[in-house]
Amino acid sequence: MEKQEIESALGTLAFKEAPLGVWGVNEYGYYGKFGGAYIPEMLHPNVEQLKTRYLEIMAEASFQKEYRDLLKDYVGRPTPLFLAERLSKQFNTNIYLKREDLCHTGAHKINNTIGQILLAQRLGKTRIIAETGAGQHGVATATVCALKGMECVVYMGEVDIERQAPNVARMKMLGATVVPATSGSRTLKDATNEAIRAWINEPVHTHYIIGSVVGPHPYPDMVARFQSVISEEMRWQLKEKTGSELPSHVIACVGGGSNAAGAFYHFINEPSVELVAVEAAGHGINSGMSAATTQLGRAGILHGSKSLVMQTEDGQVVEPHSISAGLDYPGIGPMHAHLYESGRGSFLSVTDEDALQAAFELAKLEGIIPALESAHAFSALKQMSLTEKDTVIVCLSGRGDKDLATYMKAMGV
Repeated sequence: MEKQEIESALGTLAFKEAPLGVWGVNEYGYYGKFGGAYIPEMLHPNVEQLKTRYLEIMAEASFQKEYRDLLKDYVGRPTPLFLAERLSKQFNTNIYLKREDLCHTGAHKINNTIGQILLAQRLGKTRIIAETGAGQHGVATATVCALKGMECVVYMGEVDIERQAPNVARMKMLGATVVPATSGSRTLKDATNEAIRAWINEPVHTHYIIGSVVGPHPYPDMVARFQSVISEEMRWQLKEKTGSELPSHVIACVGGGSNAAGAFYHFINEPSVELVAVEAAGHGINSGMSAATTQLGRAGILHGSKSLVMQTEDGQVVEPHSISAGLDYPGIGPMHAHLYESGRGSFLSVTDEDALQAAFELAKLEGIIPALESAHAFSALKQMSLTEKDTVIVCLSGRGDKDLATYMKAMGV
């Protein structure tokens, strides 16, 4: 199949018939027993409007053309699929890096914000709100709002504002208002709480651009579809390089899980492809300072959907911890919860220290400084039994500029 034919076929699937089979969302918004829309009455009209219109709008020829043109000419897609020769030699296997760090704004997040801003325009919305942890989604949202001339308000935990200062400066330079979340752990969970409260207060003209595959249906499915361009490209790029569309493994870090959803999407119905999701173990899974949701969580409701959630016996959310602000979340997207419980996905966890080490190793081996989130995915290679016949794709979801202060501290600079 020619590259253009593959792109066309996968693009059609991505927006009309999600090719996820039993691992996909059903008509009620559930992945197995996870998902749904658990929302205040005030938000019901907004969420219902999204649910009834999103697939129809996303499948329109005019939407597809504008979305694809912006991905190409503004975001810089397709992103390269790079054979990391020195890293491959270290693990005696074949490791390709999907270079989402080379997207405009420095991460995969813009794939989704481009799609959602176009959707919001077609729904007649005039104001955008968002939450952010590592700041990459906030920057990507501020970027598309500047592009389209829309008001933008980003909610960010006070702790994350301090540790991700460069991204805060970028958001402000792009014209966004950054509102600190000062409750709880003052991180991503709390920023999301504040964003939802703001949406309840002004639901009519406001669209909430959720940054991950979390939240009430249809957000998990909608975000996964926008991010599916990652695996769409992986297939034809790998075929060009190896003669086969299918790798043996796809590895991605998971907090809420948007880059992993995008990287896994077009491989979910390919049983020969092992899907490896990597969570943040923080100081250790049982240290009390972790964000390894599949290991520590149980079914519960968080931010509008049912999924696996880190919580106490009486249902109070447990504060997560990760050195990476983007993985510092006490839940996981319902799609990933279903992949975990069904056994379709393999879930590993990596500590702060191991992620740091993996970042420094990648920098010295391949000349690429990854985001701390992505570094977790690279560290997981050490936990896997790989052979010289395997073909591994690691989703390098973001670049490390935003984490330079943390890297400098680790170097004693």
